[in-house]
Amino acid sequence: MCDTDLADYDLAAGSLIGSPFRMLRQGQRVIFDLDGDGRATGLRLGSEIDMGTPGFGPPPEV
Repeated sequence: MCDTDLADYDLAAGSLIGSPFRMLRQGQRVIFDLDGDGRATGLRLGSEIDMGTPGFGPPPEV
């Protein structure tokens, strides 16, 4: 389920091959691209900052 539009996306065939994931657990946050058929591919780990979660901004510059 996508955080921004709450839509469900199916994984594209082979999208986990060569990725750090052997499987995804429920609630795990990832960033993904969509292929031409609207399936999730190119999965990578996401952080709260990457996801644009309110209250989680970039670290302050020192």
